[in-house]
Amino acid sequence: MSGIWADEAGDPDHPLLALIHGSMDRSAGMLKLSRQLDETFRVLRYDRRGYGRSFPHPGPFVIGDQVDDLVRLLAGRRAVLVGHSYGGNIALAAAERHPDLVAGVAVYETPLSWESWWPRTTAGSVAVAGLGKTEDAAERFLRRMLGDQRWEALPERSKQTRRAEGAAMVGELADVRRNRPWTAASITMPVVVAYGTLGAAHHQRGMKHAAELLGCPLVELANCRHDAPLSHPALFRSAVIDPLLRTIGPPWSL
Repeated sequence: MSGIWADEAGDPDHPLLALIHGSMDRSAGMLKLSRQLDETFRVLRYDRRGYGRSFPHPGPFVIGDQVDDLVRLLAGRRAVLVGHSYGGNIALAAAERHPDLVAGVAVYETPLSWESWWPRTTAGSVAVAGLGKTEDAAERFLRRMLGDQRWEALPERSKQTRRAEGAAMVGELADVRRNRPWTAASITMPVVVAYGTLGAAHHQRGMKHAAELLGCPLVELANCRHDAPLSHPALFRSAVIDPLLRTIGPPWSL
């Protein structure tokens, strides 16, 4: 598969988990969570098209192609998918389109930006709606997510790299803003959705709404923000992933 960087850790004979990062992130954001899991499972991480070591990428950045990338990396293996932010939409879309490959899904603060009530003032919405270059949209997004001080402290090369990833961000966020990426009634395997108590109100509302649509458990992570897989990997595993694996059963349940 051209242009997609991936890495796997853990025993190849162990059941497979795939970790899917969000917009303006990369697989490194899931590395601490992978280390919580790779003694027991085979863990797949990858830089999605247009980010990290999968940059540059010609696109397109729509959900169907994102799902195709993941399916190629699974290479016929059945997996549990864990999606952070936008990555949750890829996980749920893959579950709908390829149920034979997906044993279960966990998503955390996944944007439901196609819903009419989703605010147009979020970092992603502002970046997509803004005029001008995609590089500028990426900088606006990261300034809102990181804060001006942390953005200004980045080395100039890092700023240039992150700005260049704006094409992927604008492409994928614009796509899910226009097009519903998955249909709850078509997702039949176990799912869990989660949010942090320190997360944005729209993410909390979105996950509550998703839990109702999917008829699945809703997990609240105390004192966690949007970056919980990175900031609280042990809690994320114990509160979100492990209960899902017990519901799925062997070979994922221990």
